[in-house]
Amino acid sequence: MHLHEYQAKQLFSEYGIPVPDRRMIESLQDAAAAAKALGGERWVVKAQVHAGGRGKAGGVQLVDSPQAAEQVADRLLGSRLVTRQTGEPGLPVHRLLIESTVTIERELYLSLVVDRARERVMVMASASGGMDIEEVAAGNPEAILLEAIHPSVGLQGYQCRNLAFGLGLAGDQIKTFSRLLGGLYRLFDQKDASLVEINPLVVTADGDLLALDAKLDLDDNALYRHPETADLRDPTQEDDKERSAREHGLNYITLDGNIACMVNGAGLAMATMDLIKLHGGEPANFLDVGGGATAERVAEAFKLILSDSKVKAILVNIFGGIVRCDLIAEGVIQAVQEVHVTLPVVVRLEGTNVDKGKALLATSGLNIITADGLTDAAEKAVGAVR
Repeated sequence: MHLHEYQAKQLFSEYGIPVPDRRMIESLQDAAAAAKALGGERWVVKAQVHAGGRGKAGGVQLVDSPQAAEQVADRLLGSRLVTRQTGEPGLPVHRLLIESTVTIERELYLSLVVDRARERVMVMASASGGMDIEEVAAGNPEAILLEAIHPSVGLQGYQCRNLAFGLGLAGDQIKTFSRLLGGLYRLFDQKDASLVEINPLVVTADGDLLALDAKLDLDDNALYRHPETADLRDPTQEDDKERSAREHGLNYITLDGNIACMVNGAGLAMATMDLIKLHGGEPANFLDVGGGATAERVAEAFKLILSDSKVKAILVNIFGGIVRCDLIAEGVIQAVQEVHVTLPVVVRLEGTNVDKGKALLATSGLNIITADGLTDAAEKAVGAVR
């Protein structure tokens, strides 16, 4: 689950991580008042969307008067911000973050991520803050500093010092950095985060460290332990189909192709999409209906698929292990009738009672094409589109 910057910075503050003075606003009338309440002569107005690249897209503006803050708010609130991460439709802007400005001496990068291969939380740091870290890693990999945190012992003092020295910090800055990184790790651990990122982490003219930006992703699978953070979800920033899928217990991701996939099992779903590509087609989605696929769940899956106007054919690939193939076939037939599916539907079944399942599909009188194997199913789906 992604959080907005203003939400991440609120959590940063609770864990002792220094952030700029700020106000979150949701209406045009509050913009000038927020700038006046913060004081000073200049402010930064930031669109709150779940995407990077806001600055390059005009979603981060520097203003020098409360009236200018109001003008920027008028332009951004209610608009859709298109960045390199959002795609063409963009994301709606319902909130803005107005912050006091600081004098920046240096910009650093700092993040914590889960390294699944090493089974560690990895700290990544770089003196090249304010830039896309992917570009830094590709063009100058030695500029990326790494420290792996063992889950049994947690973050160690020597790791903080190693990173601080590598970033060129000195004196009291090393102690400040150690406290800041310690707070980040406690936040990461206690809130079951999957990513914490500060880009840039700035050194001010006074030598202080300040988290100028904040990105925080929480593990959806752990939200049951954190009802207070589950409420921070912003459904307006999510794909409508993906949100609906989650509400019905489906795993769904929208893609750009025209052959919809309905599969039980994540690995089988990935293999299905690969074979569609191999035979010249383009998958329209990743859709895992789970091992215990019921008629109701299959019907909801068809509704999701049909809500995508790009879809020209549907490939159903189900392994009947937990649920028998004849019951799956009955569910597919019921769902096709209920949802009034008119597109060609290719169904590949395998597992218990597979012959009974195929017979039910063949005698259904519906536009259902049976397949004898995964390759046959992919070829028939691609052929149906062509």
